[in-house]
Amino acid sequence: MKKVKKILAVVLTGVLALGIAAGCASKKSENNSSSAASTEKETEKTAEKTKISFVLDWTPNTNHTGLYVAKEKGYFSDAGLDVEIVQPPEDGAEMLVGANKAQFGVSFQDSMLPAVAGENAMPIEAVAALVQHNTSGIISLKGKGMDKPKGLEGKKYATWDLPIEKATLKQVVEADGGDFSKVQLIPSTVTDEVSALQSGSVDAIWIFYGWAGIATEVAGLETDYFAFKDIDPVFDYYTPVIIGNTDWMKANPDAAKDFLTALKKGYEFAVEQPDAAADILMKNAPELDEKLVRASQKYLSKEYKSDVSRWGYIDPERWNNFYRWINKNKLFTAEIPDNTGFSNEYLPE
Repeated sequence: MKKVKKILAVVLTGVLALGIAAGCASKKSENNSSSAASTEKETEKTAEKTKISFVLDWTPNTNHTGLYVAKEKGYFSDAGLDVEIVQPPEDGAEMLVGANKAQFGVSFQDSMLPAVAGENAMPIEAVAALVQHNTSGIISLKGKGMDKPKGLEGKKYATWDLPIEKATLKQVVEADGGDFSKVQLIPSTVTDEVSALQSGSVDAIWIFYGWAGIATEVAGLETDYFAFKDIDPVFDYYTPVIIGNTDWMKANPDAAKDFLTALKKGYEFAVEQPDAAADILMKNAPELDEKLVRASQKYLSKEYKSDVSRWGYIDPERWNNFYRWINKNKLFTAEIPDNTGFSNEYLPE
């Protein structure tokens, strides 16, 4: 009897083992099937996303933080967009966006002018302001007499030798009672404003305060600074801006609006949580100096929206005033009509 029981036990054990094995095989098959279905679903989901290339104007910095936030936190993905961020070519973002090799990018109202007006105009337009007011101006060592434009007389100014640049400087110097012809124009090779000012290779530099100005503060360098918009409101133009390919946006209006809506969320996150936004930027650009990024982010968190309730809004009067000034001073080869080169059509409310 014991022997029969033993045989039955062995048989039952074998049957049980076969059952378990069969169950495992079945479960494994189900899991494989489920995994394959999930992968297929993810592939389909990715394939359905609208691909967008976004070209920067320069290496990553705090002007771009909201863009990296929107990508990192999945705002683009949630909107059905697959956004690639690319570095600009030597001839700038306008060429790539104008050729629709990138659908969006970063530019500036002054430098984008040849791409939106005249014989060589391309299908691009500004669709959002990254910073509401022009934070650019002239920086110099503190106490050297250049806290006002007239003080530039006899001093070395690092120039890019651009018509709009020199006309801007001439107007603010002369408005302050100075003689622009007495300003020494030195070809600009400045890559480090702190070192350039400390060495005395130049006395005055045109900067955007949100980055280069903050860099002098982080370095403990005492400086004087005046902003162009504080001298003459005509210089409170839009710089930097998001540009888009006009033809692509007209053909894909919903995707264009979805992109700017997601981007808005990224910049509003940077406004409300500058430290967390700085972390995201540094994760994506670890080569940046952390102290500079955090200080710059704190400064720009107040400038992205500034005094407007609608992120990215471009005031037509301010935009037009600057191009009217260019017309008046004959700084461009063709007359620029009002409302050239920008649109608020795709901005979220």
